[in-house]
Amino acid sequence: MNVTPTVKQLLIINILFFIGTQIVGEPAYKFLAMFFPENNDFYGWQVITHMFMHGGLMHIFFNMFALYSFGSALEHFWDGKKFLFFYISCGLGAAALHTGINYYFFNEYLDLITGHGFTKQEVLNLLNQGQINTQWQEILSPSQFQDFISSFTGVMVGASGAIYGVVVAFAYMFPNAELALMFIPVPIKAKYFVPGILAIDLFLGLKGQSIFGAGSTGIAHFAHLGGAITGFLMMWFWKKNQFNDNRWN
Repeated sequence: MNVTPTVKQLLIINILFFIGTQIVGEPAYKFLAMFFPENNDFYGWQVITHMFMHGGLMHIFFNMFALYSFGSALEHFWDGKKFLFFYISCGLGAAALHTGINYYFFNEYLDLITGHGFTKQEVLNLLNQGQINTQWQEILSPSQFQDFISSFTGVMVGASGAIYGVVVAFAYMFPNAELALMFIPVPIKAKYFVPGILAIDLFLGLKGQSIFGAGSTGIAHFAHLGGAITGFLMMWFWKKNQFNDNRWN
């Protein structure tokens, strides 16, 4: 299927952002990637701009390949405005769940620290200065301390959350479509493939690990799940109301 107009524009924007980031370097990530809300480097526009930032060549390649493959099929049946609204909504849903999970654990560990005589503002001031108090490591376990720091300092980049929503929508509309993937030797129907990758993301997200190796590599598994959940809920709502003003197509 030929690339559709809105998907084509999204591909161009993502590629331009990627090229610009390679030229500008770290300042671009600091300005456009999404930071933790209580980090001084957080700005409101990052909830949108992070969707067009990518961490490397393979990251953007797989996301854009999926956008072309699945997004063009959806836009072919929808109009461009509906597809763009869906795409951005899934990206926002991904950011919301990812940030919500980080916020929950950060504040859980912050409560442990403040329970030992530190104030919240004191902790936030040190973190925003790029510093820590070594006494925190005596209060938290090594894994808790790592999660506490990474929740605050980590950044979110990539279109993966929006892409997961697009993939879920494709499976919702074409459950029996067979997907031939480069790393799987036999075609798999969409209705089996999508739940499978979501289950893997949930498992790895809970374990804090990456599918590509032991230990965390910074993959935002809960962002993937947030985009997928948002996509599913929107598809369910549109299907439920397909004979009302919000039509299926």
